[in-house]
Amino acid sequence: MNRLAARRAARAEPAAGFVSQPEPRTIGLYARGKQLVAGNFLFAGHLVEAPGLDIWDIAKPSPAFEAELQGYGWLDDLAAVGDPGARKRAQDWTFGWIARYGRGQGPGWSPDLTGRRLIRWINHAILLLGGQDRARALAYYHALSHQTVFLAARWQAASPGLPRFEALTGLIYAGLALIGMEGHVDPAAAALARECEREVDAEGGIPTRNPEELLEVFTLLTWAAQALTDAGRIVPAAHLAAIERIAPTLRALRHADGGLARFHGGGRGLEGRLDHALASAGVKPLPHPGLSMGFARLAGGRSTVIVDAADPPAGRAGASAHAATLAFELTSGRRPLIVSCGTGAPFGADWHRASRATQSHSTLAIEGFSSSRFAHDGREVLEDRARVVMMRQGAAAEGQHLLAGHAGWRSTHGLVHFRDLTLSTDGRHLAGLDLLAAETAEDKARLSSVLKRAGEGIRFALRFHLHPDVDAEIDMGGAAVSMALRSGEIWVLRHDGLAKLSLEPSVYLEKGRLMPRAAKQIMLTAVLQDFQARIGWTLAKAQDTPLAIRDLDRDDPTSRP
Repeated sequence: MNRLAARRAARAEPAAGFVSQPEPRTIGLYARGKQLVAGNFLFAGHLVEAPGLDIWDIAKPSPAFEAELQGYGWLDDLAAVGDPGARKRAQDWTFGWIARYGRGQGPGWSPDLTGRRLIRWINHAILLLGGQDRARALAYYHALSHQTVFLAARWQAASPGLPRFEALTGLIYAGLALIGMEGHVDPAAAALARECEREVDAEGGIPTRNPEELLEVFTLLTWAAQALTDAGRIVPAAHLAAIERIAPTLRALRHADGGLARFHGGGRGLEGRLDHALASAGVKPLPHPGLSMGFARLAGGRSTVIVDAADPPAGRAGASAHAATLAFELTSGRRPLIVSCGTGAPFGADWHRASRATQSHSTLAIEGFSSSRFAHDGREVLEDRARVVMMRQGAAAEGQHLLAGHAGWRSTHGLVHFRDLTLSTDGRHLAGLDLLAAETAEDKARLSSVLKRAGEGIRFALRFHLHPDVDAEIDMGGAAVSMALRSGEIWVLRHDGLAKLSLEPSVYLEKGRLMPRAAKQIMLTAVLQDFQARIGWTLAKAQDTPLAIRDLDRDDPTSRP
């Protein structure tokens, strides 16, 4: 149907130019743009080195790689470089796309990719048209018109959520920018407002509970609102209300270093994207009481703790959900300390599946069992999901406190996991208690049966995954772990002696890299032999670590292999 609609759209009357000169809003990365100019194509976890080769002629190692090419996000990176070499590649590759795919061929004719591509083509029109003759300019406008008419016919086919937001924002952009396409704007704006009401809940969250995806939706909404405002049109009330709901939620999901919490398939977010989107939205920063999209935030001094404190997403929204209930991340100043492993999607199916397991998060896990489990019919969705059964959050003189529990192992072991966290007001001390317990008579009967079969008890472990930049070593004769951050801060983890402490290998899964990064994890391993077991622990800055540290050095994540 997409191909048929694309071919029909080619017969539409093309636009002759822009209504007004568009201004670029998208942000690219200079280092990534320089790599493209050099012929190094890094997309979806694959690197193709092809100096001098046209981007459309290189071998496509995966459908995800092809989708990133067709979506044109790389044009932002070339624009960030902006020199003659980058301009030539942007122009050659774009007019190459028109010649090869412009009449409806190829894999790029889906509503979301078309919307994403239209936004970039319009944003960087000056870069693409500079020095071009009339024939090429007309081909460019014809291709824009073709894609706009296609979007108007097919945006409903985009999956609900981010893909549909991309399609509709692209349609609004093109309708406002191109002469003769104005008739598409009002229907698209009304449809986008309906999607805002349907997909953005009262607390400013989306069904996937993916913080980075929420940022992408928020960015698209701010772009669309700004484009409508600049054109003198009224932005629908539901559209503006969604922006106002999302802004405080994103602020609550941001760590002290400016990056987003990495849960449910999301990364920390493109550098500068969150600040730019929040500034463009113009929504006043207000406190966000309670949970934000199911996450609890504890903040004190220079430290932030963000905890996944709700059930994992279900159904279509759970296609990339993680079994991360009650997992937390801790950032001190500009340095992440405790993290989640992240999403393995860019590194293949095996890494993707492994990254979704409870063991890939900083929380408690029973050996061999995630707190939420995949569907029995082989579908990659979490069907047997951990249910949150307790949630208390508050503040006191000693700091911010969270007590939560989930029943992810009730059906398998008769056990409920409770986590008690307190972050001191100055942010220098995080106290934790993790408890496994059988609560009801039915739970105890099930646990007794499992213990009888297990023989020596039920092994479980508390994991603290460390950021790769953290230097960690066993200290105090095996009773503690010392962790040094690149800022010079020293943190120490201690426990109550009821578990075996070890320092084990881990991985850090980061978008834009070829391979997972080696990291370490602290493990507190114990055996449950009765109706409950507990582990108490503390994470604290060493006493000689100053209250404030001048931390100016910051690696450019795009410059590392």
